[in-house]
Amino acid sequence: MDYSKQRITPTVLEALLTLAHACGVPQRVQAMFSGEKINITERRAVLHTALRAPRGATVLVEGRNVVRDVHDVLDRMTAFSSTVRKGEWRGHTGKPIRTVVNIGIGGSDLGPAMAYDALLPFTQRDLSVRFVSNVDATDFAEKTRDCDPAQTLFIVSSKTFTTLETMANATTAREWLLRGLGGDSAAVARHFVAVSTNAEKVRAFGIDTANMFGFWDWVGGRYSMDSAIGLSTMLAIGSDAFHEMLRGFHEMDEHFRTTPLERNLPVLMALVGIWNVNFLGAQTLAVLPYDQYLDRFSAYLQQLEMESNGKHVTLDGSRVSWATCPAVWGQPGTNGQHAFYQMIHQGTPLVPCDFIAFCHSHNPLGQHQDLLVANVLAQAEALAFGKTLSEVEKEGSPPWLAPHRQFEGNRPTTTILCPQLDPAMLGRLIALYEHKVFTQGTIWNINSFDQWGVELGKVLAQRIIPELSGPAPSPSHDGSTQQLINRYRAARGL
Repeated sequence: MDYSKQRITPTVLEALLTLAHACGVPQRVQAMFSGEKINITERRAVLHTALRAPRGATVLVEGRNVVRDVHDVLDRMTAFSSTVRKGEWRGHTGKPIRTVVNIGIGGSDLGPAMAYDALLPFTQRDLSVRFVSNVDATDFAEKTRDCDPAQTLFIVSSKTFTTLETMANATTAREWLLRGLGGDSAAVARHFVAVSTNAEKVRAFGIDTANMFGFWDWVGGRYSMDSAIGLSTMLAIGSDAFHEMLRGFHEMDEHFRTTPLERNLPVLMALVGIWNVNFLGAQTLAVLPYDQYLDRFSAYLQQLEMESNGKHVTLDGSRVSWATCPAVWGQPGTNGQHAFYQMIHQGTPLVPCDFIAFCHSHNPLGQHQDLLVANVLAQAEALAFGKTLSEVEKEGSPPWLAPHRQFEGNRPTTTILCPQLDPAMLGRLIALYEHKVFTQGTIWNINSFDQWGVELGKVLAQRIIPELSGPAPSPSHDGSTQQLINRYRAARGL
């Protein structure tokens, strides 16, 4: 991790490290890893790190070693995924499974979907994995258009088995399956499994609870892709590769837990971000992976960072008086270079960038990897040092054109250079950002592990749903919302 192109001096770094100590980062790290209930608004421990602890480790939650529970679920996932991958799991008509459709949203979708793309070279290519998350019917219709119901397995991922979007899509999937298989409800048990903790609702749906894979309230959704939520990932890459990913997670966990702050990668990345946001005034962070397999990595980090640290009150409920979370965005290079890099180089906002690159490609075609890495290194160099007006004029540009070709430089970037993208490396990268987010939340004195901001819209949606198709509702909303409801109903002929 090269952060030498950030706008940080040794004096600034020393002050930031002092800030981290003053905010109790080492103590908070210890509290998280030891299972203290640091998610204070929900009175929960925060132990996604236990999901990748090796068998035989001990992590106690209220006196219970939860690592044993984690590995019990992993063992069940391993046995199940093995039967599907080998073609031994048969659908209702006796055919093997060829398509797996994961139905979830938020943390039950973004992590597994990102991991599937990232680890595509390690997947079993005759087993297709797809992801349905949006309640927009188009998502389900397009993802299943060419599927054979007799060879399709659905994973319904919802801790409570009540998530609105997920259960709407799951119900549609059930109807789709039964239409395709003659209406025999017994087919559901051979074509649906659940990642949930609500056995009663899972059973009522028609899923055999022997094929229900659980997780725990000390795992937040956006930190859950290495739990049973990653069942689709294990089906795609196999249990050995999945455990390699867990090993990568754990290696970064141990680095974060044991390494002094001045050499601690997540801490240093967090402090760089604190400097950019709170002292230089940056409002966004561009994450720019130079690997096509990481096409969805920036989208994954949007939830990880913005749902975690997009908070406006401190741990004691007081209004914060400082900026907290930047807006995270980006897409793989080199595509972005021909889209938004213009603003990064010459625009008025300050846009710090994280570049992620790899020394080896899974597809070594000609000079492609050299061209790719040359571009990421060149972009970081150009952003750092730019091109002065005199340099432009020396190249022969007329005075009227020279200002347009000038680059101010001094635009901050971090470059993460890895050997190759594989399961262990993906685990390290994700854990790097997880612990960066936690460190920043500690310094901002906010709770990075709740998400009350997603609740209000859900509540209001439940209220509006019957008003869109039932009897004409009495006005009960603000004028704007009421008129939009009326126009929607009119367009639908109601």
